[in-house]
Amino acid sequence: MTATAPAPSTVHARATALLPRFALVLAALLATLFTAASPASAHAALTASDPKDGAVVATAPAQVTLSFSEQVAMGDDSIRVLDPQGKRVDTGELRDMCSGNTIRYGTALHSGLPNGTYTVAWQAISADSHPVAGAFTFSVGAPSATAVTLPARQAGGGPVGIAYGIARYAAYAGFTVLVGGAAFILLCLRRGAAERPLQKLVVRAWVTLTAATLAMLVLRTPYTGSGKFADVFDLDGLKAVLDTKTGASLISRLLLLGAAALFIAVLFGVYARRLQGAATAEEAKDTSDLTFGLGIGGAVVSGGIAATWSLSEHASTGIQPGIAMPADILHLLAVATWLGGLAALLVSLYKIPGIERSAVRRFSRVAFVSVLVLVVTGVYQSWRQLGSWSALTGTSYGRLLLLKVALVTVLVGIAYVSRKWTARLADASDATVDVSRETEPVTVPADPRRAAQLARQRAARESAREKRARDADPERAGLRRSVLAEASVAVALLAVTTVLTSTEPGRTVERETTRGSTATAVPDRAVKITMPFDTGGQNGKGNVRLELDPGRVGANTLHLWADSEDGKPLDLPEIKVGFTLPTKDIGPLPVLPDRSAPGHWTASGVQLPLAGEWRIDVTVRTSDIDQTTVQKTVKIG
Repeated sequence: MTATAPAPSTVHARATALLPRFALVLAALLATLFTAASPASAHAALTASDPKDGAVVATAPAQVTLSFSEQVAMGDDSIRVLDPQGKRVDTGELRDMCSGNTIRYGTALHSGLPNGTYTVAWQAISADSHPVAGAFTFSVGAPSATAVTLPARQAGGGPVGIAYGIARYAAYAGFTVLVGGAAFILLCLRRGAAERPLQKLVVRAWVTLTAATLAMLVLRTPYTGSGKFADVFDLDGLKAVLDTKTGASLISRLLLLGAAALFIAVLFGVYARRLQGAATAEEAKDTSDLTFGLGIGGAVVSGGIAATWSLSEHASTGIQPGIAMPADILHLLAVATWLGGLAALLVSLYKIPGIERSAVRRFSRVAFVSVLVLVVTGVYQSWRQLGSWSALTGTSYGRLLLLKVALVTVLVGIAYVSRKWTARLADASDATVDVSRETEPVTVPADPRRAAQLARQRAARESAREKRARDADPERAGLRRSVLAEASVAVALLAVTTVLTSTEPGRTVERETTRGSTATAVPDRAVKITMPFDTGGQNGKGNVRLELDPGRVGANTLHLWADSEDGKPLDLPEIKVGFTLPTKDIGPLPVLPDRSAPGHWTASGVQLPLAGEWRIDVTVRTSDIDQTTVQKTVKIG
């Protein structure tokens, strides 16, 4: 090192001073991400309903049916139909009408329903475990006022949604550190099995993953339903959750965590003791055999835990699930091995004196292989979930994916700096600072308080010696700084990944956009048309000017003007209007405008329930016997 290199103690002091700032920045980032992630975006979409949204039907239907873009899970209370007073008029029994690629559910209605506007509220669970919900109205006879008020909270939103999102992040983080920490010990630093700091890291990761899984299990009922924390005590709801794909995955994860606990006990018990006591070639061979067995067992358990995500979320739906699920498992394992191993390396550099250069280099090679697997599986998953280049910038999923790629790029860049520090790292045996100490005679005073004080002083001196040993090598201090920076970026990367798993894939968004684009274009101004008429009698010729504002689905204001052939206002005895949507067998919907001035009639609240090519029929009467009907077709968006 040159004379300009900063003193190790100064470097460490600066790094330590920056840690609170790192914590604040990362906490703010996580809070922002989880707020933005709640509620989770819908992954299944309502594609059709019978009756349609806003439809006006002549007689009350016998049932209401809903069609979805992909498989969903629904229960008997998933579809509710409410009359104008807010009273339920459905039977509460769900009808499964799915066949082939058609995903349709329905519920029967009570007979003899009176005229008025009815509200249909529904909720379901997508095939990738995310809740979806919605509501629409239809009218029998004619639209009416309704007292129904639906909650503004979206499915999966509110405080319960935020708590569920935090539990998801904790589960991913726990899995990452658990798998990566164990892999670091077996592949890079076997003596770490007997080191207390690494033991604490892995055990705490197991506890975090277990606690987060339990939290997700009990929060699942309010998360997909009422949104109230009190429903965590709903045993019927918990039983219903256990019957779903997500519930089965969470229970499977808990069972696999039991096997992981046994793995940890062997790793930090029998294995650690054998490593410490291996003095002969035979004992070393037994230790190698145990290492191989632990590696195989750990890989099986880790793959099983990763599969609990892959079998219940994005990878299990959409195109090529048979390829996507194994690819997703490999992706999760690669992320855990890299980022979790990074956490173990950081702990080792700060807490374990004299970590060997060979251990750091072994982790560098393991991380390189993990990144290769991560890139290959990530590219495939990105293609599968996006579907097009436009979705990369035109959807929330694509933009989050770009952010994830940017963070991975930053992480790889910092890892390159770490590799440079590793190349300059000196083995502990080559350290120029002698941190050995002579054995001091220990005299235990009779006074217990004095004995405790001396014990604390000895511990402080031991800690100071370890700190001097740790800071003695400037290259080692530089490596610690770069690994700390990697770990900071890794925390943000895990947060983005958690949000990404609860965001609607770009391919699904574009599919729904394409489906919606086939509808009639929405006009950007009021509909204005002029229709000439001739009733055949005296003064029976003229023009009717019609204006429909805003000319869209829903309520509109209608204006009519009648002019004679010379352009003067023509005060007709009667004028009527009818709206018909032939493609949907809707109408004619009659409108009787009120006379507001000579030759001018108006009507407000003209309801057009659906978009499409509407035919407007205007009936004009110029005398007791002279009458005609003229018509014109317009686009209503």
